[in-house]
Amino acid sequence: MTEFLAPAMFICLVVSLFAGFPVAFSLAAVAGVFGVIGVTTGHFNVTFLNNMLFRIQGTFNNDNLLALPLLIFMGMLLERTGIAEDMFVALNRLFGRLSGGLAYTTIIVGAALSAITGFVSASVVAIGLISLPVMLRAKYDPKLATGVIAAAGTLAQVVPPSLVLIILAEQLEVSLLEIYRGALLPAALLVVLYLSYIFLVTRMSPGRAPSTFAGTAVLPQSQVFLEVVRAAGLPLGIVAAVLAAIFFGVTTPTEGGAIGVVAILLLALAARKLTGRNLRQAMDVTGILCSGIIFLLLGASFFMLVFRGLEGHLWIESLFKFLPAGQVGFIVFVNIAIFFLAFFLDFFEIAFIVLPLIAPIARHLGIDMVWFTVLLAVNLQTSFMHPPFGIALYNLRSVTPSFVPTSQIYWGAVPFLVLQVLMVGLLIAVPQIVTQAPASVVDPGTIKIELPAPEN
Repeated sequence: MTEFLAPAMFICLVVSLFAGFPVAFSLAAVAGVFGVIGVTTGHFNVTFLNNMLFRIQGTFNNDNLLALPLLIFMGMLLERTGIAEDMFVALNRLFGRLSGGLAYTTIIVGAALSAITGFVSASVVAIGLISLPVMLRAKYDPKLATGVIAAAGTLAQVVPPSLVLIILAEQLEVSLLEIYRGALLPAALLVVLYLSYIFLVTRMSPGRAPSTFAGTAVLPQSQVFLEVVRAAGLPLGIVAAVLAAIFFGVTTPTEGGAIGVVAILLLALAARKLTGRNLRQAMDVTGILCSGIIFLLLGASFFMLVFRGLEGHLWIESLFKFLPAGQVGFIVFVNIAIFFLAFFLDFFEIAFIVLPLIAPIARHLGIDMVWFTVLLAVNLQTSFMHPPFGIALYNLRSVTPSFVPTSQIYWGAVPFLVLQVLMVGLLIAVPQIVTQAPASVVDPGTIKIELPAPEN
């Protein structure tokens, strides 16, 4: 009878989540109940649960998590002080003459804002408030406009230094610096795919994204260029400098985040955009987001401790024994399962519940964990874009005028969702995009990509 405790624990958690209870408290409550059952049935003793104290201590001593408040605060400052809006206006002057110029601008500003904010909901809302009214006034097709904004906002999932990548590195126990390095090229390719799609759409149907000359025709090109350098060049330069410092190992992600915060503060002060009010707003939002993430981490740690005590990891491993083709079967199954789970569960639920269960199996199969983590990050990016449950679409709906029906938001997201799935397939087919390994023959039967030896 006791062998059913681990499956029963997992099922109870799923029921709690579908009942609408908060994820963090559902994790902790289910773990508490089954922890008592585990003690009474003799699976472990009370001293086993004392390990939770060490897990809590490890959470607060984790260097990776130190970067969270800094990166979130940097993004909130950029959005609250209006620097992001100035970037959009300046780049619009540069690209406004092009068909689809506003869409190009939205993707570029979205990538920059995502790199600093690192949080999808914040990016989608900020970009929606800044660019959607302008695009609709310019007679853009609402499906294209909303799709571009949702896609630009979800870049926060994979553009380093990303909040999502920090959480995945923590949950899968992978080097954060290696994750950042591995995610940089896939993120750039996604931006290129988005821009290429806009180019094709505007070539085939220029009326869906007409050019706009508002504020550009009367200004000489030299003045436009200077405005772009002032309003967009400095923020983009800060982002590039922080990423370069982290990528080349000059700073840790935490140190890079600290430098970025100071740089944005100085930039806002120099532009006379920093006030006590918007500073406090940025700090409040940062505190709320970080507190929620810490509660999620603690709840997930308690859940995994009890789940392993009930030998749940052995139950999960037994489920994957029936998959064919070794690594290939595991990778394909996991990615398909996560894609469909994302229709019903959000990123945090998948990251804190599902991924820690499959990570030991991936290590046992000898899969490169950096590549695997980046692959899952791109896959999980689709969870924000799934109609009708994608959180990015909900966020976008909240800032979209009522005359734009929800169905158009859904249909606008579909082409970009397809591009994201295409990127998942590309990363599976060409893992060197992440691993940066020399070109080698890849055996499709095993996906051996110069992987490290499995951990014992």
